Amino acid sequence: MHAIEILGLEKTYRVGFWRKRPKQALRPLFLTVEEGQIFGFLGPNGAGKTTTLKLLMGLVFPSAGTARILGMELDDRRMKAQIGFLPEQPYFYDHLTARELLRYFGQLSGVEARQLGRRVDRVLERVGLQEAGGVELRKFSKGMLQRVGIAQAILHEPRVVFLDEPMSGLDPMGRFEVRSLIEELKSEGKTVFFSTHILSDAEALCDRVAVLHLGELRGVAAVEELAAGMQAKVEIVWQGNSVPAAVQALGIDCRTAGDTMRAVLPEEHQDFVLEALIREHLRVISLTPVRMSLEDYFVAQLGEPVSTGKGDSAFGQPLRSIPEPASDSEPVGRARL
Repeated sequence: MHAIEILGLEKTYRVGFWRKRPKQALRPLFLTVEEGQIFGFLGPNGAGKTTTLKLLMGLVFPSAGTARILGMELDDRRMKAQIGFLPEQPYFYDHLTARELLRYFGQLSGVEARQLGRRVDRVLERVGLQEAGGVELRKFSKGMLQRVGIAQAILHEPRVVFLDEPMSGLDPMGRFEVRSLIEELKSEGKTVFFSTHILSDAEALCDRVAVLHLGELRGVAAVEELAAGMQAKVEIVWQGNSVPAAVQALGIDCRTAGDTMRAVLPEEHQDFVLEALIREHLRVISLTPVRMSLEDYFVAQLGEPVSTGKGDSAFGQPLRSIPEPASDSEPVGRARL
């Protein structure tokens, strides 16, 4: 069974002074996430990540299409009890302590009273706030509030956890701890769906990623498959500061680094460049394959034009998904799932 199935979900808002002009924030989106995966939802600000999450959480309603979580419809109350959600900008009651807030959310989530105290203590420890459980939230830093938000999302032990920019406001140590927590959730068999524009976090954590830009789903793949279909490259470093004319004619970007030259070029030009360097009696220091990173893939996808229908992925195969939101900033009332 799929953990998440998005079936033609789309959203159109009315904008302008009189709200008469329609603006399509989410074009029909098709996407599936398997159980037990860590799935990264990537894109720059305004790509539509938060809009999609709000639709899945039932905080805004779709203009068309639907989705299922754990095989249940979005308005199914049984499903609501099986998911946790951290919004991008959570708001909590300032004069409650972290422990009081979590007890309150635990009661809303249906945690049994006899288990609630133990659950709160355990989740505070998991997010590194065991020493701050009795402190009022108004005295918390942004990073500490983010940890409280993660705590309330996992307090009732949901099967699927949705995190909107979970690393926001965290220092390097805090990011490391949250990444470790996400990996722990996966080891427990939970599905984690999180949006981010911090590509290093996604590359370190995700089983699969989706890239969105300007309402377009540009690609969906396992992280280790990102290089498939992309041009292989190598880096050649040689002694000296001269570049053979034959190499210059290829238009390759060669850069000086001390008393050496470095060039990154398509693998197909490797033999030609090496022969040109040997003819010029230039000593080759290293020849290194260039591994494509998630950042490279991300930038490559954002550089392509937006299509109006189902496009092709970077892997030369049709995508199972289409466009997505152009705005992440629509107002919405606060709700507790």
